Amino acid sequence: MTGTGPAATNLWQHALVLILVIGSLLLLMMQAPIKQDLAYHQFIDARTMFGIPNFHNVISNIPFLLIGIIGSIFCYRKMTGSSQMAWLIFFMGIALVALGSAYYHLEPGNERLLWDRLPMTIGFMGLFAALLGELAEPRLTRLLLLPLVAVGIGSVLIWHWNDDLRLYVWVQFMPLLVIPALLMLYRKPYSHLYLLVLALVFYLLAKLLEAFDAQIFSLLQYEMAGHAIKHVFAAIGSAMILWMLRIRKSLE
Repeated sequence: MTGTGPAATNLWQHALVLILVIGSLLLLMMQAPIKQDLAYHQFIDARTMFGIPNFHNVISNIPFLLIGIIGSIFCYRKMTGSSQMAWLIFFMGIALVALGSAYYHLEPGNERLLWDRLPMTIGFMGLFAALLGELAEPRLTRLLLLPLVAVGIGSVLIWHWNDDLRLYVWVQFMPLLVIPALLMLYRKPYSHLYLLVLALVFYLLAKLLEAFDAQIFSLLQYEMAGHAIKHVFAAIGSAMILWMLRIRKSLE
């Protein structure tokens, strides 16, 4: 007789998540290799201020550093359980994004972009592993944290060596597809999960700001361009996740 209890329900939920993860990867890898557009490095706001080239794109990384440090301290001192290490890796990745992105924006180019993208993938995969464990199955965090981080790092190295962004694009956007599915498919173990949704919204807005770098520069009368504001919006998203972790209550 076919099972109809909680275990059977979980199997269907797990299967749907697996389909999203593997299906999105297969769909992307079926496409032609995605090469890095060198025009990406030509940011509209290249002003030097206080002796710092591309000043706003460099200095706007400070919020990442602050949130990453505060979040790492919070995870180390206050959190326990199987997801602690994943959340710690997420915030450490956020802190390292500040350093890697600032280094890249001082002299934009493919060689320095490597150090911008590496910590981003570490952060993405730490976040994804933490939520897999908290929303779907606690064992998944312990089993998948290191493999996911390795895939994230590998995606950047594959781009760097072969000029193919497909796996990196998957690492960056797959969690944005799967995390909403996790929130809809599984029980809510903690309160204040709406802050996670808001964080995802701010990240999507950040990507839009990045895409319209020059147009926003013109709209704001050449005071600030989209890419620098993108850094701030992405950092706000990270801050919302930190706030969620600080105030949430167990619902179990």
